[in-house]
Amino acid sequence: MLHIFEGGMGYRIDRTQGVATGNNPETLYMVTSGTHVNGGCCFDYGNAETNNNDDGAGTMEAIYFGTCTVWGRGQGTGPWVMGDLENGLWAGNNKENDQNLSMRSEYVTAMVKGNTNGFTIKASDATTGKLRTMFNGPRPNGYQPMKKQGSIILGIGGDNSNGAIGTFYEGVMTSGFSSDAADDAVQANIVAAGYGR
Repeated sequence: MLHIFEGGMGYRIDRTQGVATGNNPETLYMVTSGTHVNGGCCFDYGNAETNNNDDGAGTMEAIYFGTCTVWGRGQGTGPWVMGDLENGLWAGNNKENDQNLSMRSEYVTAMVKGNTNGFTIKASDATTGKLRTMFNGPRPNGYQPMKKQGSIILGIGGDNSNGAIGTFYEGVMTSGFSSDAADDAVQANIVAAGYGR
């Protein structure tokens, strides 16, 4: 399912079933491009507000991918996999996280997992190797407990911010916090799919 976003574009579903709400755990992954990005807000895939507004910190939990540095950043110049938790793109639980590496591969696996008391960011080249944990720990101040609303967005922010560009190849949202073994199996299947071959 290839979707190329060039800004001013996006999808959302505000009425959903089975999507995590409140402080319930969830796991999200997507395969994207490390070469088709910008610093706009916000190339997201995940869980957002059902009213299309910015309802404050913790009202969304989505994967962000890009080079935006307004709220936070990882190591180098990006792009980075970060958690969009509303009113902030987080590479960890502080403004900067040097353990969150730039991901410039042609194909990138991006994962954000929200637990009841923290969150995890993982990423990898989608054509080879295992996922690397970029962050695993408590949420930033003001983001616990979460107040997720359960809308599904792609290519935009929770308030329909549509300045970002990016490429979406595939993705999954699931209720529950996946095990490391499950994450590794997902990455192995993505590698086996042969992106770019």
